[in-house]
Amino acid sequence: MKVIKQARELATNPAYAQWLALPLLVADSILCGLIIFKVPYTEIDWVAYMEQIKIYLAGERDYTKIQGSTGPLVYPAGHLRIYRLLYAVTDGGKNVLLAQVLFAVLYIATLALVMACYRRARAPPYIFPMLVFSKRLHSIYMLRLFNDGFAVFALFLAIYAYQRHSWMLGSAFYSFAVSVKMSVLLALPAVGVILLQGDLLGRFFSRSLTHFVIMSQVQIVLALPFLNENATGYLSRAFDLTRQFLYKWTVNWRFVPEDIFLSKPFSTVLLGINAGLVLLFARARWMKPSGSLLYPLPRMVITPPAPEVQQFIAQRVTPQFILTTILTCNAIGMLCARSLHYQFFAWLAWGTPFLLWRTGYHPVIIYAIWGAQEWAWNVYPSTQASSKVVVGALLVTIAGVWDGTRKDLHVAVRRRKEAKSEAQTE
Repeated sequence: MKVIKQARELATNPAYAQWLALPLLVADSILCGLIIFKVPYTEIDWVAYMEQIKIYLAGERDYTKIQGSTGPLVYPAGHLRIYRLLYAVTDGGKNVLLAQVLFAVLYIATLALVMACYRRARAPPYIFPMLVFSKRLHSIYMLRLFNDGFAVFALFLAIYAYQRHSWMLGSAFYSFAVSVKMSVLLALPAVGVILLQGDLLGRFFSRSLTHFVIMSQVQIVLALPFLNENATGYLSRAFDLTRQFLYKWTVNWRFVPEDIFLSKPFSTVLLGINAGLVLLFARARWMKPSGSLLYPLPRMVITPPAPEVQQFIAQRVTPQFILTTILTCNAIGMLCARSLHYQFFAWLAWGTPFLLWRTGYHPVIIYAIWGAQEWAWNVYPSTQASSKVVVGALLVTIAGVWDGTRKDLHVAVRRRKEAKSEAQTE
């Protein structure tokens, strides 16, 4: 019994996570090396990226005229800047092996960063192994060289900065993530709620303007040559909200008939569900540091709480709250996305273990859901069964987080009332 008790303590006590993190990093580094040298590389977009960079280096600054063998350049300027550097160090993209090694470094750096975010959120050690066992995630980085890895890394840099209450730095990292791939905008509502309660109360207009200027400057500096040449063309390509994906590549909605998948009503319904879920979580979960519902927000902005209450609210914007809120918002966006491609798993895999822990499910159930999700994303091409599991796993995770964070809301409301009472007494 004593051994079992000690094992349980090692698996569940967040204090022991640091001792597990380093061995996992070392083991995964070795695994990355084996994958690079033993598993054949699969060409998908790397050559096209290099072709686009070659056109850029030839002097083209009109975004609408930059394209490769797989089509036009459809990512923001941060993507182009990163792959410009990769073009330089890999001999114009010819040294694919070196590129794979660099992506392995990116993968390990992201793993270390995610673990750091988990540790700040006091996640238990038993969920950490799920971060290193994903076949699909390794493939996305080392065998496909997709740009999603850079955007996800920048997003977790933003999360880590926010967890340390380095608000301006976090906003700069978040904007850079958006400049690599606009999918990062899925987390924008969560970022707004976090900044409102952690940094903006009592100085809403001045601090909001500062965050806006920082985020805008990052975008402008990276995209300035293209904005000067053809601003409309750049914005329409880099942030195209009307793009339609082919049915044959969808991972999540394969069980929906193709005519429905391609229809306007289907996309409208998904957008409506996304907005509804975000508003529901914002109203009933994400405002919990302030102990408020969504509708008193205008009053909180116009007539801020007392300084003591503001300080209490900011303290309640904990690393765990920040990580939970951003990852949940991202998961909602993925649940309601019209089409997920295989590389989008990079947006999901790093956050799934933490969100499953936040559901309060038994560890066996957590690993079962994680395993089912991993299986579904490794089925190629996707099938009706695999796509149902993809959607089902997201749905069960989000529903579980809704239920698992219920008690946090009650605690926040009670503590805010206590803080308000103390402020009035003083």
